[in-house]
Amino acid sequence: MPRVTLLALSFILGSILVSGAGFPTPSHGLLLVANKGDQTLGIIDPDSGKQVSAVPEGGVTGHEVIASPDGKLAYVPIYGDSGVGQPGTDGKNLVVIDIAARKVVGNIDFGHGVRPHCPMIGPKDGLLYVSTELENSVTAIDPHTLKIVGNIPTGKPESHMFAITHDGHYAYTANVASGTVSVLDLESRKTLDVISVAPVVQRIALSVDDRLAFTSDQSKPQLAVIDTLTRKIKSWVELPGTGYGTAATPDGNWLVIAIPAAHKVGVLNLKTMGLDRTLDVPAAPQEVLARPDGKVVYVSCAASHKVAEIQTSNWTVSRLIDAGAGVDGLAWARHP
Repeated sequence: MPRVTLLALSFILGSILVSGAGFPTPSHGLLLVANKGDQTLGIIDPDSGKQVSAVPEGGVTGHEVIASPDGKLAYVPIYGDSGVGQPGTDGKNLVVIDIAARKVVGNIDFGHGVRPHCPMIGPKDGLLYVSTELENSVTAIDPHTLKIVGNIPTGKPESHMFAITHDGHYAYTANVASGTVSVLDLESRKTLDVISVAPVVQRIALSVDDRLAFTSDQSKPQLAVIDTLTRKIKSWVELPGTGYGTAATPDGNWLVIAIPAAHKVGVLNLKTMGLDRTLDVPAAPQEVLARPDGKVVYVSCAASHKVAEIQTSNWTVSRLIDAGAGVDGLAWARHP
């Protein structure tokens, strides 16, 4: 056998051995992060674990982000310089960022201050949905024309975050100060129900089968588990501190919970509904994002300028990724 062939064979065998020895596999996408303190959209290469770009948003300031289904664009609502329910500026626009070109290429003007916050893509209709907090609503936008095409009232103030079911039919909003969750019909664009949860709630997520909704009680260290069929609280999960953002893993087995005051992340077993473990992370974990392949969960840590990378195979923090100031919202952009 020629020497060059032997060398090539050795390289291939070596690569197989290395890839099986616990080295990261290609992630086939980019991690997008909202750096609130820097007023930038951070673009992180998850393979190298480095923020490769910070795109100025041109406004004060974006808290959340979502990527277009083709992975080419990022949509960043410009919320303002306040926190939910707090005095400050009222953002009135959303910017569109070309991820490859790393620049703003579009803008949606709501015409007046609405504090646009959480953006989501409708899995059925492909519309861009954004919570418009000061209007007590979720606004529907055509992402191709960047025109507002509808508005869904939530029936309660401070509708801050929301989640959409996988069939695209329903949305559930966390209404912060009223401590409620609104159930929205996205097709008929109306409020179906309002569920009372706690004095104050924050963030919301759905199980993979859409049978459960999760929101964090801000008055006690506990997580509300809502049955989406009965639209009633099914159970409570005690936490070692007040919870915040949550996300289910794609296999449907786990819910990962940010616990800011304790500087921890909780891992809830969705089969037993028991908190199996907690992991230490840098200060002020905020949002949780499960990578589409299910191998990694990312947690933004706002006070630390870090994103914690957690391996789901052994539930360990494998890496801390440097991000911008006040890193909060997270989104995954697949490679176009």
